[in-house]
Amino acid sequence: MTESEHIRLGPAGEAPLVTSCGRRIDVKFLRLAAATDRPISRVALAVGPVRSGEPGTWASLTMGEALDLARRLMAQARVAETAGSARVDAPASTPPPAPSD
Repeated sequence: MTESEHIRLGPAGEAPLVTSCGRRIDVKFLRLAAATDRPISRVALAVGPVRSGEPGTWASLTMGEALDLARRLMAQARVAETAGSARVDAPASTPPPAPSD
């Protein structure tokens, strides 16, 4: 697949989420050209490496899988919040620099 056959789009100017342990999480729309006239659309989730250098990972989700993951994340956040163990932090305005190779 060539570079022109796929397009990654995300919300304009949205910085990745940076977790308290330093992982950068990017969520983007991914469209792949297909042999048919209908391209394949996915939601790409990229979890970057931690500051200590532990490697990251990624997943390509169908729209249904992405919605199911969102539902599960929201349910677990509500459980944590109800248990009183959640500490809600405002997102960092400037993410830390990406690790260099």
